[in-house]
Parts: sequence; C-alpha cells; structure tokens
Amino acid sequence: MGKITDRVKQGKILVSDGAWGTFLHAKGLKPGQCPELWNIEHAEEVFDIAKSYIDAGADMVETNSFGGSSFKLVHYGLADRCSELNEAAAAISRKAAGSKFVLGSVGPTGKILMMEEVTPEEVYESFKEQVIALEKGGVDAIIIETFTDIDEVRLAIRAAKENTSVEVICTMTFEKTVNGEYRSMMGVSPTEMMQELVPEGVDIIGANCGNGIEGMIEIVKEIRLCDATIPVLVHANAGMPIYHDGKTLFPESPLQTAGFVKAIIDAGVNIIGGCCGTTPEHIRQIAKVVSAL
Repeated sequence: MGKITDRVKQGKILVSDGAWGTFLHAKGLKPGQCPELWNIEHAEEVFDIAKSYIDAGADMVETNSFGGSSFKLVHYGLADRCSELNEAAAAISRKAAGSKFVLGSVGPTGKILMMEEVTPEEVYESFKEQVIALEKGGVDAIIIETFTDIDEVRLAIRAAKENTSVEVICTMTFEKTVNGEYRSMMGVSPTEMMQELVPEGVDIIGANCGNGIEGMIEIVKEIRLCDATIPVLVHANAGMPIYHDGKTLFPESPLQTAGFVKAIIDAGVNIIGGCCGTTPEHIRQIAKVVSAL
C-alpha cells in the first residue's frame, strides 16, 4: 500500500473521513460515557462508523481513540486500560479500512503544561503508551489532532516519532480573531505552528475543527507561504456551530461543503476530510468533487 506521503507525491488529492463524536452520539453514546470503551463494548457500532466512511469514498479512516490517553481515561476509571482500548480502536478501523489507510487518532490530554498541572515527562509517557498501542493494532499513521498548545503537541510528535515506525500527522485548531488572523486558543498562528513543528519531523501537517471548510482556505494559504511542499491535511467542521434549543448544530450541507473543495485544493491542500457535524454524505460529496477534478 505504501505511505500516505508517497500517494501525495504522486499528485493525488486524498479524501479522509468525517466526524466521529457526532456519529457515536447518534448511535446512542450518552453524555458522560467513555467513547473509547465502545471499542470493547460496542465494537460493531464503531466498525459501522469506520466502514460507512470507507464506503462513502474515503481513502483513510481514523480510529475511535481521540480521548484515549491515560489522562482522559482516568475520568472514567479506565486509565489502566489505555493500551487495550487503543489497540482495539486500531484493530476495528483496520478491519473496516481493508486496503485503505488507518489514522490513529491522538487528542490533547486536557492538562495545561504551563500551569504545571503535570510534567512534560508524564505527558510524553501517556502519549507513548497510546501510540505504541495504536501501532500494535495496525494503524498506518498517527494523527495528533485538535491541539492548541505547541509544547503539548511537540511532546505528542516526539512520542510518536521515537516509539513507532508509522507516519506522523499533526493538526492544530485555529479560530479567527477579531482582527481577522487565525490563532489557536493558546495564541499560536499557523505560521508559528509551521516554524515550530516542521523541524520536529512531522510527515503531514494541517488544521482541524474550529472552522468550516471556507475558513480553512486562508489557513492553508498561510501554511503554504511557510512551506510549499509538505503534505497538508484539513478536517473542517460542517460550517460554524449554531446553538439552537440547547443543542449545537452544524449548518453546512454536504453540497455546501463540496462547493469549497476546488478552492481549498487550489490553496494547496492535499488531504480533505471532515470534523464536527460532517457525515458520510459530506465525505461522499467531497470525494465526488475530488474524483471529478
């Protein structure tokens, strides 16, 4: 199958998957329940999510392990099952993906390093345990995603680089400030992300969450001003969230999302998928545009 970066070097635009959290809740995950425990207790439902994205035309699918670090699992009394839950997550997506790529999802720990709630060593060890289990379960790449803090994301990259042999993808989450720039919650710009993380040896870089696909176009342009060649991945939300009757809704239809695909490819993206609110139908419409181009 080769590497994801090899496919990008051949000039291919690749399609990634869509939202997982939205889908899990639609399948019955209750607020306060551990999504990663579903890899053991509702494995067939998790498999169905992964398979539905592959069937929609995705070239790659993530694992149900975003909150799979021991720091997140401790809230459910499951910290000692970190390896088991991550390996199971990888095995399920591996089975669903067939010959397509599997991305092992690694999210933030929820701890703030600069507040000294935890030591860098503790954070590194937590990521290390998670990425080793994901590789053991059969992932082709580790995707370190939705990070806002450079120091934490750097530890995750190092844990993946030093303890696995798979490709490492990293995406940070940016939001538009009042003066029109994009910054992470911790004040990091896409330019600063590039300056700090490309030297760490990431194979693929980009942005996820925080924006609909239209907002991601400017972020990709800024990334490309820093580096013309590194593969860039974007997982955009289905538009910007709207709060209605106590619920968070993502308003962008699959066809609306697909309407921005050509523009984001022109900006320099190589891999396009979805984040919050996106469905297999969003991915199907993105894949349709990509194959037509």
